[in-house]
Amino acid sequence: MDAYFDILQKSSLFHGVEKAGLSEMLGCLSPRRARYARGETILRAGDRTSALCLLLSGSALIVQEDYWGNRNILAALEPGELFAESFAAHPEEPLGVSAVAGAEAEVLFLELSRVLSTCPNACPHHRRIIENLVATLAEKNQRLSEKLRHVSQRTTREKLLSYLSAESRRRGRDAFDIPFNRQQLADYLSVDRSALSTELGRLKADGLLDFERNHFEMKR
Repeated sequence: MDAYFDILQKSSLFHGVEKAGLSEMLGCLSPRRARYARGETILRAGDRTSALCLLLSGSALIVQEDYWGNRNILAALEPGELFAESFAAHPEEPLGVSAVAGAEAEVLFLELSRVLSTCPNACPHHRRIIENLVATLAEKNQRLSEKLRHVSQRTTREKLLSYLSAESRRRGRDAFDIPFNRQQLADYLSVDRSALSTELGRLKADGLLDFERNHFEMKR
């Protein structure tokens, strides 16, 4: 695990925990790791889990599919981010979404019961990770509310401007990369890919933004 200590320390779950304390915590939490190829399912809708997941490397997508296979991307994850924590809190309930590796990925699984229970060694950092987990859940709810604002816009143009404006504010700059390719962005915003590409071209022609692949620059 030494190779991933930098990623773990930057994660919201272990924020504020020093390397020595992190090593001690991992010994108490008994984590397990697994690797996944690009496109491989990490967690499947309908399954159950009692473990929260932390992405160590690669990327992952949280997706929701209906009965006919229509896909809606709820989130794109980068190394250090958590997922499935809400479902792990209710292990008797089936997952409502799937997690899929967007690129070759490695995932750390942590049993939520071990995270929430005071360990026998009385680690001084245990309370901190519980507080961090609560803060992470609050942030996830805010992100979901933000996505709902994007997709509730009436037109593809309005959805794009809502999403890109939010990304610019979050990163504090006009130029930034997004974690989606065109199809994934269309799935995230619940629009047709061709309509999305057409509208991006119009926004560029109107001088509102510039882009190259997944790199965007907002214009005034």
